[in-house]
Amino acid sequence: MSHDQNFKNLIVDYPRESIAFFAAVESRAIDPGARILPIREEQLKERLGERFRELDVPLLVEWPDGRRAALLFVFEEETEPKRFSIHRLAHYCLDLADLCGTDRVVPVVIFLHPGSYATRLRLGSESTAYLDFHCLDCALFALRAREHLDSRNLAARLNLPNMAYAPEDKLEVYASAVRGLREFEPDPERCLKYLDFIDIYAALDENERILYTQRYPQEAADMSGFAKRFIEQGIEQGIEQGIEKGIEQGVQRGEARMLLSLLRLRFGELPDTVQQRIESADADTLLRWSERVLTAVTLAEVLDDAC
Repeated sequence: MSHDQNFKNLIVDYPRESIAFFAAVESRAIDPGARILPIREEQLKERLGERFRELDVPLLVEWPDGRRAALLFVFEEETEPKRFSIHRLAHYCLDLADLCGTDRVVPVVIFLHPGSYATRLRLGSESTAYLDFHCLDCALFALRAREHLDSRNLAARLNLPNMAYAPEDKLEVYASAVRGLREFEPDPERCLKYLDFIDIYAALDENERILYTQRYPQEAADMSGFAKRFIEQGIEQGIEQGIEKGIEQGVQRGEARMLLSLLRLRFGELPDTVQQRIESADADTLLRWSERVLTAVTLAEVLDDAC
């Protein structure tokens, strides 16, 4: 599993929310009129060379009216703190500042798991510091999930499963993340995408999935709503393009993705053969299977063609 890629997607899809959550102390100066743009990593590869590890997403904040100089945020996700290098991050930020012609750079590191790590680098002698570099660190594992259950920041709500909570609060944390996704993300395709994000980091077992559907039926039902809207969107796009195949693909794609998400929620990770069967099924079959998800006890009951 690529945690780097998961967080890269999150930061690119929700740049303003990510800055506000992961770098709260710096976000206060960013007003609604500022533009936030991801910098293409292809430009950075040539400059830095293969020996440097690509960081996740540099975001450029610009004020169109010219009131302030552009501000560059550099995000790195680090799953295991012991692998983090403050020297590497400093080197990256210096090269990036040179490339972009700015000294306004904010380095931010997101840590998933506990561990020790340095956030400051001082180079110099006993009398003088010639380089004094430090970064903002967001230790997700140390944040209290209960303090963010009602957050209006979608980046915070999606990361609730990565925060600290008591074992008995796990389903409540999961449900709050799903409610946040439903409330703040109108795009059904992104809803499906980040339902997977929530599911990956919550890692419910089979018994927890059953309890979740019993205790939070509304949140479970909302997932079916995501699928319906996604299908309708696919049909509308097909009609606008005047291509019948586009309509069929929109229906099939929406049904398949939604069914896979629902099945993972109920039954955990799916065998490759099941995933292939779902992805190749026609829209009518997918719809029939989807209708069984909330009532079926086993995966076999959902996919039983004899029913």
